[in-house]
Amino acid sequence: MRVLSNSVTPQVVRAAVPADASALAPLCAAHAAYERLPYSAAGHAERLLVALASGQLHAWLLEQGGSPMGYASVTLDFATLSGQRYAHLDCLYLTPAARNQGGGLALMQAVQAYARAQGSTTLQWQTPAWNRGAMRFYARLGARAYAKQRYTLALDGVGQRIGEK
Repeated sequence: MRVLSNSVTPQVVRAAVPADASALAPLCAAHAAYERLPYSAAGHAERLLVALASGQLHAWLLEQGGSPMGYASVTLDFATLSGQRYAHLDCLYLTPAARNQGGGLALMQAVQAYARAQGSTTLQWQTPAWNRGAMRFYARLGARAYAKQRYTLALDGVGQRIGEK
């Protein structure tokens, strides 16, 4: 747990546990709204609880005055091209009230420490092309941007499957 003292009410970063799923879900909803992405609350907290309990998902909460104000989440993966393990920063989100107080940096430090401890050689993530504030923050961390296009293919039977007409 890390306490940040540069805000009026101290911010605390701590590892999320399965019981935090119900606090994490509303932050995910706010994050989805911020990034203009669809979100469905139905069963979301339960799926987060299972993912946290199984170790499939690792997350940290940023709290201020006991209230959740942000989060970061990571999954572990393997890169075929480099032949090495990497950590994927799936989400990093702070509520507007928690921004510019050091919480983002503290969350990233927690993520990096975890990724290193797991033997990851890199931390990778993406951000929307319009999120200039995030890009400036990541550049200050020393992160390097790579131009790529992100794709999503639904696997739930909705839409066309590969090779079908």
